[in-house]
Amino acid sequence: MPYALRPAGLTDAAAVTELLNEVDRIEIGRPETDLHTVEADLKRPDIALERDSWLAFDGDRLVAYGLLWDESGGERVDVDHYVLPDHQRAGELILDAMEARALDKARENGAARAVVHLHLNTEPTLDTGLITRRGWSVVRRYHVLQRPLDAAEDLAPEPPAGVTLRACTDEADRARVHALYQSSFAEHFDFQPRSYEQWLHDVDADTLDWSMVWLAGTEELGDAGFLMARDDREAMGWIRSIGVLGEARGAGLGGLLLRHAFAAFAGRGRETVGLGVDTSNATGAPALYERHGMAVHYAVDTWETVLK
Repeated sequence: MPYALRPAGLTDAAAVTELLNEVDRIEIGRPETDLHTVEADLKRPDIALERDSWLAFDGDRLVAYGLLWDESGGERVDVDHYVLPDHQRAGELILDAMEARALDKARENGAARAVVHLHLNTEPTLDTGLITRRGWSVVRRYHVLQRPLDAAEDLAPEPPAGVTLRACTDEADRARVHALYQSSFAEHFDFQPRSYEQWLHDVDADTLDWSMVWLAGTEELGDAGFLMARDDREAMGWIRSIGVLGEARGAGLGGLLLRHAFAAFAGRGRETVGLGVDTSNATGAPALYERHGMAVHYAVDTWETVLK
């Protein structure tokens, strides 16, 4: 029986979550995808589900899923792709559709080509030989790190003299976190500038617990670093992003923010905290995380193809 393809809808979120957790079990040994994360993806303002999402069915069983979005407004396009190991043909059908749509999207943006990025576990359910033959190649590697927590040991640190640490409490603080994010990540691989409104959507501002977002600063620079954490993932507490302005690096703000987040999660009863990091990050972040007890949980590669 041939595979049946159709776009995803918001009512498919539970089925997509189940598929992604089946992929998680194969790739990393346990399910780590939450329903609200899938729902947020399907509600992105920069996608049209009827054109930018795909579900592949074997009879009534969902066996592959794809999603495409565009943050750049230019040639850069991002895609997600998940497929069960025994259904590579279904995955290939979604790749066909995604690549065609990515090129159309880039041309709609006025670009002559599409530069498409896809994140895959380093041992994915997708046959990497299939995408290699299609012209995809690995351009970056990321590590998902994790660390055990202990409420008796992970206590909130006292900021040193001249350093401030405070929770994000109002709209002005949120705007400051956005500005710090844009500045501290501007030179990172794959960074795409985002408006304040787009960023608020991407971080699920309406449901985000802003008490888990902190700002750190110095007397000379004012607010110069931030950490965004979220406690809505079932598998572990999660540090979504942490950034320090270049002129403030070396002052201990990153470590202070990390230790404060560890204490906050431990105080909430969490046993594990995690985050993702670019292994080629030039700011020293991987070494910072290692010094604070974080170790590799699994690795993810960024695959790229250029379509014309």
